[in-house]
Amino acid sequence: MARQIDYKSTLTVAADGHEDPYLRPSFSLGNRLLRLVWNITWLLLYRTSPRPFHAWRSMLLRLFGAKVGPNCHFYPGSKVWAPWNFVCGEQCTLGDGSEVYNPSVITFAEHVIVSQQGYICGATHDYDDRHFPLLSYRMHFGAYSWICARANVSPGVNVGEGAVLGLASTATRDLEAWGVYAGSPAVKVKDRRNFLHEVK
Repeated sequence: MARQIDYKSTLTVAADGHEDPYLRPSFSLGNRLLRLVWNITWLLLYRTSPRPFHAWRSMLLRLFGAKVGPNCHFYPGSKVWAPWNFVCGEQCTLGDGSEVYNPSVITFAEHVIVSQQGYICGATHDYDDRHFPLLSYRMHFGAYSWICARANVSPGVNVGEGAVLGLASTATRDLEAWGVYAGSPAVKVKDRRNFLHEVK
């Protein structure tokens, strides 16, 4: 299924007299100011908080518009680029050094894990357009999916329920539910036991 562009900067932000398209901002002034306030908050209150203070960090994300379920574990070295575009079910985890770059809405179902230094990339640029506009995509991570340490998820890639992206791998295409993927670009190497839908 083709990826659907959710946001294109040249359709939203005026050129403001910039002759060089590479100097043109990708986001509105209001967006940039809100991110400045969030970055200061992250630096002073989120990043410096003690490791066990998961509820505190969840509260800070909610103050900036994130929809966060109960019992989430966001470690102090994790970062969400735009909390107002973050929707997260219960018992999700962002490990230290992990980052969610989300100019468009990124949704985690329950029990999603992004391990240390995992990177979720929600945007890219149209390199065939001389204006080099930013393009961002909505993305969804199914319940019980796991992005292992130092793994990367490319813009517009959706991760199925229970899927695993292995250590330092890069997902460039959607990951099927309950599949285990490895490599760069990641390929399916095996199936994961579907413990949610087993007949008891």
